[in-house]
Amino acid sequence: MKHTHGLVEVVTGSMFSGKTDELIRRLVRARIARQKVQVFKPAIDIRYAVEKVTSHTGSNFEAIPIQAAAMIPEKLDKDTTVVAIDEAQFFDLQVVDIARALADRGLRVIVAGLDMDFRGEPFGPMPLLMAQAERVDKLQAICMVCGDAASRTQRLVDDKPAHYNDPVVIVGASEMYEARCRLHHEVPR
Repeated sequence: MKHTHGLVEVVTGSMFSGKTDELIRRLVRARIARQKVQVFKPAIDIRYAVEKVTSHTGSNFEAIPIQAAAMIPEKLDKDTTVVAIDEAQFFDLQVVDIARALADRGLRVIVAGLDMDFRGEPFGPMPLLMAQAERVDKLQAICMVCGDAASRTQRLVDDKPAHYNDPVVIVGASEMYEARCRLHHEVPR
């Protein structure tokens, strides 16, 4: 998709819903269109590769790991036209202002991240990014209990639902998380 002015796109949903696959699909298309793409990811996300965003299905795209959203403008090449931010829920609220500023400069900003934490509550800057974006795509996974559409991320500790008071940020994949529908999502208090 060619862009003539700046915009913010958000790809969101639960874990295993295909957010990173969709992000990568958009980046590949931008590159085919000869647009200059840069991808940023939180340095704490080292599940698959340090300098790549990688989906659970194995798709990947080169990325720059950063400690804080404030590093994005510092590391941005002057000829970049498409900026992607993966796992945006792990950044502070400054990522919202940075995405807005980049879009105001005419860049296409594609943000991917979890909309809710394991408790089923809004996660980090994602609600603000979704509210201010020109486009929001909320993807669904498949509930691991019943097979219906899943919109929530279930954290498991020793194969049991994590307690509400457990830490919100623990980076992991299928060994400690699974997708659940509203009915089967459990958060004991």
